[in-house]
Amino acid sequence: MSEDIFQGYKGKALEILKKYNVRVWGQATIETTRGVFTGTVLPRAENDDDKHIVLKIITGYNIGIDIITIKDMKETGYQKANYKIPEKEFPYTKGMPSVKLFGTGGTIASRLDYRTGAVIPAFSPGELYGAVPELADICNLTTEKIFAVFSENMGPEQYKALAIAIGKEIENGIDGIIIGHGTDTLGHTAAALTFMIQDSPIPIVLVGSQRSSDRPSSDAALNLMHAAYTAGHSDIAEVMVCMFGPTSDEYGFLHRGTRVRKMHSSYRSTFRTIGDVPLATVKRGEVKPIKKDYNPRRKDRKVKILPYFEEKVTIVYYYPNMQPDIIDSLVDNGYKGIVIAGTGLGHVNKPIYDAIERASKKGVHIYMTVQTLWGFVHMFVYDTGRDLMAKGVIPAENMIPEVAYIKLGWALGQTNDPKKVKEIMLTPINDETTSREPYNGYLIYQGGVPEVEEFIKKFRK
Repeated sequence: MSEDIFQGYKGKALEILKKYNVRVWGQATIETTRGVFTGTVLPRAENDDDKHIVLKIITGYNIGIDIITIKDMKETGYQKANYKIPEKEFPYTKGMPSVKLFGTGGTIASRLDYRTGAVIPAFSPGELYGAVPELADICNLTTEKIFAVFSENMGPEQYKALAIAIGKEIENGIDGIIIGHGTDTLGHTAAALTFMIQDSPIPIVLVGSQRSSDRPSSDAALNLMHAAYTAGHSDIAEVMVCMFGPTSDEYGFLHRGTRVRKMHSSYRSTFRTIGDVPLATVKRGEVKPIKKDYNPRRKDRKVKILPYFEEKVTIVYYYPNMQPDIIDSLVDNGYKGIVIAGTGLGHVNKPIYDAIERASKKGVHIYMTVQTLWGFVHMFVYDTGRDLMAKGVIPAENMIPEVAYIKLGWALGQTNDPKKVKEIMLTPINDETTSREPYNGYLIYQGGVPEVEEFIKKFRK
């Protein structure tokens, strides 16, 4: 057998495949000391070890089989897989709303690269229709691949380009916007676009997925359908994040762009509205508002595009025994704004007080948020808070730390005047700060408690 049919395999694993005449992409039955496994032998990532055979089993998941457990292998068939989804021209249906999908990358537009074993941005926006033909029953969709990056590589350059591109689409008469985006920093982009695109007459919906399209539990297709319906048919004309509501596929949530946060590394229901309730639920054919106070869709084409951002802004997450040189080094490196995620009601330790005062006197804008995420900064309660305010720290009320970071960057992109920056920071654009948090805006349940377990049984059978 030639080496090219053992893609990525080396050493002892390669010897095992040759011994039993089993090829990559071959359907195989593998007898091991832990049982019998049946599936398709997959290529190995080129940087992986030589001690495992990778098998895609019938459920669609991939497993690694330790070669020392293998007793016998038999190839029962062979068909090389093609994981590329062909692009298809989206059909036009008279009377359907027109929606524009901007592709930026991320898992919702990804597949598994078996050469490296990594999830890579590989699907163009046009391929998404090939994967989710149901979109044609919802809207007339046009697509543009504006970026192809993982969400950790999104930043001010991309925020500004997106805002400008969306503004042009609104002026041209589009009925709704979808932005396909990686989930890790989706909340940051949602906040940035909320500040940069104001008084939009149409919905602007950011959507992602926690699991890539080649996985059987992928949330990509349903999230896209929910986003498409929201963009084309919803009356809520705001920047929103559309993702799974519960862990099931019963419905999705629409979260306001300034109050949303990714709260779990892998759950499909990872996004939560912090300090409030979601804007709405969405499922096929229905957007059901939860909040009554939202910006309604309009027929005009008026919109404010404010694509500003100062990059020399940062978040400092306070921890016990933080040293003053952390603050001093930021000042020395030219940072113009610092958001502190403080403890409790907005506190840090006394050793960094002088560094904060030095930074403030040099014109650095410093705002305090809370690590707890829920709740308000209250710096008048203890001497700690009062002392920090005297040294130049400004409370950011109940702004989520990363939203405060985005807003401070946006504010400093417009002015460096402390009074004007403060006015921008503390004047809410769309609920990044609120007068109060509703009683049901803070819900964290702990498993194991009898009443909680009883409650969970109603939803998780």
